[in-house]
Amino acid sequence: MIFEAVQAVILAGTLGAAVMAVRSRDLLAAALYLGAMSLLLSLEFYLLQAPDVAIAEAAIGAGLTTAIYVVAIKRTGRWEDGG
Repeated sequence: MIFEAVQAVILAGTLGAAVMAVRSRDLLAAALYLGAMSLLLSLEFYLLQAPDVAIAEAAIGAGLTTAIYVVAIKRTGRWEDGG
């Protein structure tokens, strides 16, 4: 029962971070939301007893990809034009 509740909370957090990433007009905030979503997803993989997938998701998804997005946003513009 507790395991399903924890998974529901992680799922809600993952969906919430994904929605916030899509709706955010600040590109840096959107990249950080995607990093948080990926970190929650790696926690879910770990709970589902797939530690190799969890480590890969945390390292590549939450770590490397977020860092690349932040560097790219820093070198270009931070705010979306919206036009």
